[in-house]
Amino acid sequence: MATDTAEYKFNYSMLRVKDPQASVKFYEFLGLKNIQKVSHPEEHYDIYTLAYDFPESISFEAHCTNRQGVLQLKHQHGSETDKNFKVHNGNSDPGKGFGHVCISVDNIQAACQRIEDAGYRFKKKLSDGRMRNIAFALDPDEYWVEIIGQKPLEQTENVTETDLRKYRFNHTMIRVKDPEFSLDFYQNILGMTLLRTLENATNGFNLYFLGYPPKSSHVPPKDHSSTAAYEGLLELTWNYGTEKDPSFAYHHGNTEPLGFGHICISVDNLEAACARLENNLVTWLEKPSKGEEGAYFITDPDQYR
Repeated sequence: MATDTAEYKFNYSMLRVKDPQASVKFYEFLGLKNIQKVSHPEEHYDIYTLAYDFPESISFEAHCTNRQGVLQLKHQHGSETDKNFKVHNGNSDPGKGFGHVCISVDNIQAACQRIEDAGYRFKKKLSDGRMRNIAFALDPDEYWVEIIGQKPLEQTENVTETDLRKYRFNHTMIRVKDPEFSLDFYQNILGMTLLRTLENATNGFNLYFLGYPPKSSHVPPKDHSSTAAYEGLLELTWNYGTEKDPSFAYHHGNTEPLGFGHICISVDNLEAACARLENNLVTWLEKPSKGEEGAYFITDPDQYR
């Protein structure tokens, strides 16, 4: 019995939503498809699983657990009619931790114009600020959805068409307190590869992009200078100095204010993978007894699940 982390996949990121009709409509507008809905009537919630599933997509027609770059939306029954219910997008205190999800697109100017023409709002348009190569759209719950281009900005400046079949669910961003601990966890415990590091000393932060490189012709295996062609990456954002503050902590999203839930890693052999985690002395949050079905949850150094 063995497990090989090279076979692991960063399967999905889970977000809580208020109104599933509005949220699914938004993400379907971005080209994602609702590939599975699972209802849990006794616990009063539904799970919607969305992914890119065009013939051109990396994981076309794959089972929902055998994919990378999947978005899972959790809807608690009745929240859509509860005037007091609101999820937290993770980008302000109290509750700062989760940052955003990211879609990479073929022609970024045309893609952003299409979103604006449909009446959806932006946290940051391409024309805002100094970073003209990224935008942040807002979903119905005001989660930030980063839009990045798969081509250099100047190549798509005069292009007016965009093709959803070429889109990728590129990454999920979470903020971390101490990159040394977090990078060790995701690389040495979960077996991810550090694909790219962006240092921004002027503004006091670093970005680290990790993932499980696919065995696919969609992505050049040795070219990590740009990660826009990938799907299913994890971005860790470290703001300088947080590691020196003993009282500093990010919010994991599973106590008030609720919002982001967890990320999921799918593995080749569940029993062997769990044994490996045991050997690495991980912190178990939830672990079914032998022979029982259920979810296995561990926590990372910032208590994200």
